[in-house]
Amino acid sequence: MLGFLKRPVVVTADINLNVVALTAVGLLSRLWQLAYPRAVVFDEVYYGQYISFYMKRIFFLDGSGPPFGHMLLALGGYLGGFDGNFLWNRIGAEYSSNVPVWSLRLLPALTGALSVPMAYQILLELGFSHCAAMGAALLMLIENALITQSRLMLLESVLIFFNLLAVLSYLKFSNSQKQRPFSLSWWFWLMLTGVACSCAVGVKYVGVFTYLLVLAVASVHAWHLIGDRTLSHVRVLCHLLARAAALLVVPALMYLLFFYVHLILVYRSGPHDQVMSSAFQASLEGGLARITQGQPLEVAYGSQVTLKNVFGKPVPCWLHSHQSTYPMIYENGRGSSHQQQVTCYPFKDVNNWWIVKDPGRHQLVVGSPPRPVRHGDVVQLVHGMTTRFLNTHDVAAPLSPHSQEVSCYVDYNISMPSQNLWRLDIVNRESDADVWKTILSEVRLVHVNTSVALKLSGAHLPDWGFRQLEVVGEKVSRGYHESMVWNVEEHRYGKSQEQKERELELHSPAQMDVSRNLSFMARFLELQWRMLTVKSDGSEHKYSSSPLDWVTLDTSIAYWLHPRTSAQIHLLGNVVIWASASLATVVYALLFLWYLLRRRRSIRDLPEDSWLRWVLAGALCAGGWAVNYLPFFMMEKTLFLYHYLPALTFQILLLPAVLQHISDHLCRYRASGATPPTVPGPGVSQVVTWVWCGRGQRGTRGGRCGCLEAGRDGSWVSVRERGKAAYGPRSAGGVSRVAWCAVEKPESFVSQCEFWKLG
Repeated sequence: MLGFLKRPVVVTADINLNVVALTAVGLLSRLWQLAYPRAVVFDEVYYGQYISFYMKRIFFLDGSGPPFGHMLLALGGYLGGFDGNFLWNRIGAEYSSNVPVWSLRLLPALTGALSVPMAYQILLELGFSHCAAMGAALLMLIENALITQSRLMLLESVLIFFNLLAVLSYLKFSNSQKQRPFSLSWWFWLMLTGVACSCAVGVKYVGVFTYLLVLAVASVHAWHLIGDRTLSHVRVLCHLLARAAALLVVPALMYLLFFYVHLILVYRSGPHDQVMSSAFQASLEGGLARITQGQPLEVAYGSQVTLKNVFGKPVPCWLHSHQSTYPMIYENGRGSSHQQQVTCYPFKDVNNWWIVKDPGRHQLVVGSPPRPVRHGDVVQLVHGMTTRFLNTHDVAAPLSPHSQEVSCYVDYNISMPSQNLWRLDIVNRESDADVWKTILSEVRLVHVNTSVALKLSGAHLPDWGFRQLEVVGEKVSRGYHESMVWNVEEHRYGKSQEQKERELELHSPAQMDVSRNLSFMARFLELQWRMLTVKSDGSEHKYSSSPLDWVTLDTSIAYWLHPRTSAQIHLLGNVVIWASASLATVVYALLFLWYLLRRRRSIRDLPEDSWLRWVLAGALCAGGWAVNYLPFFMMEKTLFLYHYLPALTFQILLLPAVLQHISDHLCRYRASGATPPTVPGPGVSQVVTWVWCGRGQRGTRGGRCGCLEAGRDGSWVSVRERGKAAYGPRSAGGVSRVAWCAVEKPESFVSQCEFWKLG
């Protein structure tokens, strides 16, 4: 039983020295003098700010992508002992001694180095030779744009790493499928495919293109699997469920995990939380949470509130009023009501406070017990500092003449009665009996008399309106928009009926312990929506470029310039590699279309396994280039040369694959002295056509065609037989015909007649 103790435990391992060597030189090329230059280089000024936010646990919002990539960079800073204290305000600024430059740049350098042996492995898994695989790896190794990008605190090399890892993992899984389905390695590579795809999307949103490519290839393979009659129904179902779990469920859970960790790390209020909702801001430590902590949850008659516009564009702002009135006559000659101005003000101010009043009572304090305001109730809003009622009437707004002017009513003793009744519409209610809640409820205020909703137009008023934002009344029938939605941000129960005491009360909020923490899913959904809808700076950059400039390498980026010497860092690709990779893509497309047309004519130039390998290589390499390049033509954002690097990587993988294919399947005709099948025979006056020598057609499958002469009796006669004789019908007219035939490799079991020479 314990016999195994008498024998030594032996472990054997296969080590590919090519992979070891490629990894070593990849690390050397990326890590050598990594801390040089010790200065902020181009977009390091952008990513460095977010690393400092992570170190200080301050919330931030970045619309360029999910937080996983930023967290990986911050991990390098954490391991290097970075405290986040550095002012990232200028490209070229010298790093202070507390900034661990080597640690911050380490992760991009490692991912860039590991992409080299991964390129080698991908070509091997596709079925190409070690020579082709080594060629792809060496091209990845020496491509200077990839080297430059991976030696800095940037995310493109990290994205490329996970793109390649997703493709490599799927290829290993697919090859395991042919030998040992549901084995431990099968499960490992399948799950790693899903994890790598989610990481690619988590680094940058453009990673979703590679994820969709892998999903498309996996879907095609699954479709063929369904048609495999050797598998039972249960077996097929298990295959499909495993793929769905690994490629759909796992990436979704991983994506949520990235945001869960992100929101745990950045729990403090910061400069970016102003674009978030009041509920989200209140969930952060400090900032609004410090102001709103312990506020009453339910809005009651007599409550003092500030109303923030949910849309928050062009800037977050609060419903506001002041003593100034609209001018009698606008610049364009239109008249106004000359009532007190109502605006939206982007700063905290005592004039942002309003009192919720019951139209049937005169009191402006909360009763005992408080009477909560519910969905559908009619209320009046009284401006806290001027005690004038929020009002609108059939007068055109100053900057939006198709909408109504909103004002606080001033009684000029003229025939314009006040119209100050508003119906509360809780947009996110769960039932029609819902209570208006602080921060959580999103409401529309619909004017009872004219059926318009209180709306932020977004236009800036002239100097007479102090450049504040215009608020109008918009017809509800024109449709719903977020600019019509408001929420209570600050809230207190009014206690004083006297104006003097009430003004003092507005500066001393009451505190009540009411918890209203947002759930993770609520915060995730809001943060995800803000990230997808936040507007990036659309201004032109002097180094920005168009997608057409990338292919021709008609652009570069000056990353860094030494302030005292002529030392510079430029992002510039290797023109030989870029041109060769582009040419390989064109050659692949032409060959693929040629083979496809011939296969449609039942002419098989390639053995089936070679054809499938050719198609898969194109789907992953040429397809990877297309999905990572073409979408940029539809993007309305500032683009740079480095956006092309993920697409270039797939092109580099395609280049040695095309070269090997040409060597194996086209150049061999030259070596054998035969005419290549894509080259027509000589003679201007000759009619050339292709003939398939297969069973049931013009020959015998597997045989070698000889030279045949048309006899006068209407049949073909073998002039010089090579293998089996081939016969076929003769053309009408009794004229002699001669056919020259060439043969594919014997192992392909395919023969073909190349052309007829008529004459």
